[in-house]
Amino acid sequence: MAKKSKMSPMLKEVVSQIFRKPATQKYPEVKPKIPEGFRGRQIFNIDLCISCGLCARDCSAKAIEMVDVEGKNRPLFHLDLCIFCYQCAESCPRNAIKSSKAFELASTDKSDLVVKPNKSEEGE
Repeated sequence: MAKKSKMSPMLKEVVSQIFRKPATQKYPEVKPKIPEGFRGRQIFNIDLCISCGLCARDCSAKAIEMVDVEGKNRPLFHLDLCIFCYQCAESCPRNAIKSSKAFELASTDKSDLVVKPNKSEEGE
């Protein structure tokens, strides 16, 4: 009687995984397709802002601070506190705050996670 060779369960699993498609994506070499409606980093257009402060008032995460810029109060966004609910954009009567598809926000410097109200922000 021929003896059946038994493969250990772990070895069987390893062999079966060799021929499967990888479960992970090849990021960052291959950039992911960002879905429509994705809520990334805020884009602030200072020219549309009327300094009403509704964005800071309605921010549930308290991630928006109103700061003085050329004599007017403008929003300063703290992305390290933001929950990306975009209530600020909904509250803005002039559409000065828009979403973007920028999702790569990782940084070792906390100051990189601050969106300052200045002219360089518009059109990004």
